Amino acid sequence: MIIYLHGFDSTSPGNHEKVLQLQFIDPDVRFISYSTLHPRHDMQHLLKEVDKALQQAPDPHTVICGVGLGGYWAERIGFLCGVRQVMFNPNLSPQNNMTGKIDRPEEYVDIATKCISDFREKNRGRCLVILSRDDGVLDSAETAKALSPYYSIVWDQVQSHKFKDISVHLQRINAFKNLS
Repeated sequence: MIIYLHGFDSTSPGNHEKVLQLQFIDPDVRFISYSTLHPRHDMQHLLKEVDKALQQAPDPHTVICGVGLGGYWAERIGFLCGVRQVMFNPNLSPQNNMTGKIDRPEEYVDIATKCISDFREKNRGRCLVILSRDDGVLDSAETAKALSPYYSIVWDQVQSHKFKDISVHLQRINAFKNLS
């Protein structure tokens, strides 16, 4: 099973395209939507929905994928639920760059302080990060600097922030998904 979390723009047609592309790896792709506006509520909702999906279809090779803000959640929810994660251009600091777009950006700081200390160290090797060389929204070099001590980084030379086409990365995602 693959669990897919959209980014801040939940209505983008690119989400449907990514789900269809991910179905080449696994026909069971679950799209889980969340508000994007209320971080604490989103975290509770995502934990509940991911746990429900895992209970409905136990799969030792489940992976959770997210783009942008969905990458932020995929890393945390995947860690807490014990599944591998794939992040495309993750937004690592929504509290800093989403002010004015969400109701309570300070809740991301609260979430970070309540998370397990050094969770990336404990999650080492369980996340694959795919970054656009030219994101257009986030600083990919800063993201790589923050995540490369813990996770494999794959660079994409073509895609922008929303990562419309993930097809060139499907083989790598599939191999990562099916690691023992």
